[in-house]
Amino acid sequence: MRVVIVGAAGRMGRELRSTLDEFPSLELRAAIDREADAASGITTGLDAALVGAHVMIDFSSPQTTVANLESCAARGVAALVGTTGLGPEVEAAAAAAARRIPVLIAANTSLGVTLLVELVRAAARALPSEFDIEIAESHHRHKKDAPSGTALALGRAAAAGRGVAFDEVRGTAREGEMPRRAGEIGFAVTRGGDIVGEHAVVFAGAGERVSLGHVATDRKIFARGALTAASWLAGKAAGRYEMSDIIGLKSII
Repeated sequence: MRVVIVGAAGRMGRELRSTLDEFPSLELRAAIDREADAASGITTGLDAALVGAHVMIDFSSPQTTVANLESCAARGVAALVGTTGLGPEVEAAAAAAARRIPVLIAANTSLGVTLLVELVRAAARALPSEFDIEIAESHHRHKKDAPSGTALALGRAAAAGRGVAFDEVRGTAREGEMPRRAGEIGFAVTRGGDIVGEHAVVFAGAGERVSLGHVATDRKIFARGALTAASWLAGKAAGRYEMSDIIGLKSII
């Protein structure tokens, strides 16, 4: 099964290439980035690289995701997008591409985080609305988006569990004496050092708390999850898929 890695010179791109040896069923068709690097085998021509490929893994930038999805759809290549910080235009491009190819967009490709999202969805549905929800995330100092795509995915799962629109309950930074809004989902962000990724979701009620979390200590977990998902996605029918499909746990509620 031939795979094209886009964003091959970035952190995740390098992890994906170094982890490929653990997946004998996958063969690197091409490594793509903005600038070619002959010594590393990196080229710039995505359209040519997709010829004969089965799946693209995209960890590039939000500015190129739409074009990458369009290229995959035109050539019948499955698309897995792990790029974060995506805008609404990507959703429209993904919907259009999914009519022709299998598409999976994941804010986090860790299998453990995939499970956490489903646990948060279930907890939010089970617990009374009087329980406040706080999501805290920590990442390395170089991460550009905040809150992280994973934190937002956890917030969306919590909102879905409660049957409310995420945009209506997404909290903003509170200062001074500003009180908490009823039903608000709060976010806290830490950026520093070389933290790979930590996420914690706290359901705080009167006299009790429920805490769910995930700690990543090795970036390879994201590469392994992405390569597992790519192996699973290639050959599937056209449509939209999620990481929860990979672990066979679409929803536990």
